[in-house]
Amino acid sequence: MKPKHSCITLFFFISTISLPFLVSSQTCQRTCGQIPLKYPFGSGPGCGDPRFQKYVTCNDQKFTFTTHTGCYPVTNIDYTNHVIYITDPSMSTCACTQPSKGFGLDWDAPFSFHDDNVFTLLDCSINSSPIYKSNNAYNSSAVPFCDKKGASICSFLYSCRAISMLNLPISTCCVYTPVDLGPSFEMDLQKLQCSSYSGFYSFSGQDYNPENWKYGIALKYKFNVYNDYPSSCANCEKSNGACGYSGAYDTFICSCPSGVNTTTDCYFEASFNNAPRLLPLQTETWLIYHLAWILVCALL
Repeated sequence: MKPKHSCITLFFFISTISLPFLVSSQTCQRTCGQIPLKYPFGSGPGCGDPRFQKYVTCNDQKFTFTTHTGCYPVTNIDYTNHVIYITDPSMSTCACTQPSKGFGLDWDAPFSFHDDNVFTLLDCSINSSPIYKSNNAYNSSAVPFCDKKGASICSFLYSCRAISMLNLPISTCCVYTPVDLGPSFEMDLQKLQCSSYSGFYSFSGQDYNPENWKYGIALKYKFNVYNDYPSSCANCEKSNGACGYSGAYDTFICSCPSGVNTTTDCYFEASFNNAPRLLPLQTETWLIYHLAWILVCALL
């Protein structure tokens, strides 16, 4: 009777130390607020692509893009064209002007500026801002000059009541080029001697009405150097799962609705839809737990 008693005792001991692992299986969410989440984005650590987790996060159902210049709400994601849209709360628009620090991308971030972006500089110092200096007076490779072909855009912006109150000369060139903000990926307003900026990525079919322009910043992203969508992730998402990663080497996992993490997909859950489940177990943990119990009982 003693071996049997010891076996039962060890069974409950193993159950006690294993239970936290059984119930702590992480489920990656497929939405953040109103924004659907697909690869490479995820709802938290272990979800999506690890290269993107540092820059795009979901906290309290709010999807946020982060760089060294600040945190910016994500308003939409175009998964077909690989574009993420963000807003800068300090950005000036046709309805409101306010001081801003500018905007910049981290040099190692897997993002770049979309070609549709238009950035305008506002309230710049005519006497000291480098955008008013000629090529002979300033190194254009260090600070890009404004684009004189964007004069019409400037005129439309100056028609906005909020911007007109800045008391700017209407003939001033304001469009900042090139769109990639130079080799440092930085719009440093202090260096440019400007108090604010505005950005938009679409005229919404109304070039002459700045009130209806889509203000914000459009950023392109790439999955990898060849921009190939991982086939394993595609199968995972088709089976109602969410792509994620685990372990020291960020190994691919598919997070299923039940809480189970697999290395393939979630199609196996279809056969268990009508079966009772007590806990969302991870397959590996479940096997180790029962094998350990059988082994201990056999030795006793």
